[in-house]
Amino acid sequence: MKKEKILNLFVGSNNRGKIKEIRDLLPKKVEILTPNDLNLKSPKENGKNFNENSFIKAKFFSKKSNMICLADDSGLEIDSLNRLPGIYSARWGGKKSNFNLAIKKVYKELKKKNLSWYKTKTSARFICSLTIYWPDNKYITVNGKIEGTISRFKKGNNGFGYDPIFIPLNKKITFGQMKPKEKYKIDHRIRAFRKIKKFF
Repeated sequence: MKKEKILNLFVGSNNRGKIKEIRDLLPKKVEILTPNDLNLKSPKENGKNFNENSFIKAKFFSKKSNMICLADDSGLEIDSLNRLPGIYSARWGGKKSNFNLAIKKVYKELKKKNLSWYKTKTSARFICSLTIYWPDNKYITVNGKIEGTISRFKKGNNGFGYDPIFIPLNKKITFGQMKPKEKYKIDHRIRAFRKIKKFF
């Protein structure tokens, strides 16, 4: 798909953490707008997977703004919880997507399964689906993921969401303990973004 370089972009998210990460990944020359700038609320995310949800958001905001839109749907899958929270990652934090509550819920569910869950490595992964949707109805969806484990305790104040409880494979600290530059080199979002970098 040949397209001109994108210089003006609508980022289809109301999540400040995601917006900041996307802003940091984009070239500085790209000007962005967000739903907040146009007083737009997010659409209902009723997709069955990350790809469907990122597509729903990208199409919705592209139509509303008449701009090229980049939307992200991402989340944490924990194998021992049947890959939950998955697409419900934000919803585990209640109506306001409070990730302190969501993290408490993760630990509560892990304890329900096994009181000594932390004695063996609890495998998990972050998945990111990115969709770019153009006003002429063309679109592209790409994915990135990173494997890791769940930390016994919440550690670090960097990043957002579940970052303080996720230890990437071959690392000894959580995303929450990493400096943003270190995280951006390896995380699920950069792995997805590399596949669409050519459009910017």
